[in-house]
Amino acid sequence: MGFFRDTWIVFSRAMRLSLRQPLWVLIGLMQPILYLTLFGPLLVGMANAPGFPAGDAWQIFVPGLLVQLGIFGGLFVGFGIIAEWRSGVIDRMMVTPANRTALIAGRALRDVVVIVTQAIVLCGAAYFFGLRVPIWALLVGLVLVGLLGAAFSFISNAIGIATKSEDALAPLVNALALPILLLSGILLPMTLAPRWLQIVSDFNPFKHIVDALRALFRGELMTPTVGLGLLLAVVLVLLGAWIGNRVFVQQTK
Repeated sequence: MGFFRDTWIVFSRAMRLSLRQPLWVLIGLMQPILYLTLFGPLLVGMANAPGFPAGDAWQIFVPGLLVQLGIFGGLFVGFGIIAEWRSGVIDRMMVTPANRTALIAGRALRDVVVIVTQAIVLCGAAYFFGLRVPIWALLVGLVLVGLLGAAFSFISNAIGIATKSEDALAPLVNALALPILLLSGILLPMTLAPRWLQIVSDFNPFKHIVDALRALFRGELMTPTVGLGLLLAVVLVLLGAWIGNRVFVQQTK
């Protein structure tokens, strides 16, 4: 019970800090909203193009934006833990009897809440553009986005506390995010790509998560595509939590 209590305490503190600065939450939402407004309409005319997946343009584009939100929303939280380490917050936490895993789990839980809230706002905005999905599909999709956010929050916090430098974290985050973005079909479905690029993208787990979310938005649930995407998301969370906890404990001894 100590782990859950300590996680809640860390989460509550982190959540209060976020609520005191809601501007950062809105800034994090600006990029997908701009993509939705400025890039989404371009896909409407491509919906009937050869190779375009089943479903209308918004059922294809919005899931990609949600995955992008989960990935990038989690990847950049490491800057916050660097600031807390520099100000001495982490050192003060480490002299308390708090569970060490809870110190990073509470932060990841806060990040999940923020990302899921942003995802709900994004879907609400997409509704006015023409997105129509079953409510159950939206709920399962939010769970998938939350899992992604948790995985990358753990990883980003681990990199942040290991490097303790914004100058080191920024290029590492960009180096990690760029291939994920280009090879996952977030903006344009990989079915439109040349065959060799489709084969390469098949080795990218995030491509399968994007496909799973698109299948959900088409109203599919009990399909291998959805099952694979959910399984990969759970594996990424477990892997991210293991890496984050291991690095955090080692670096704060």
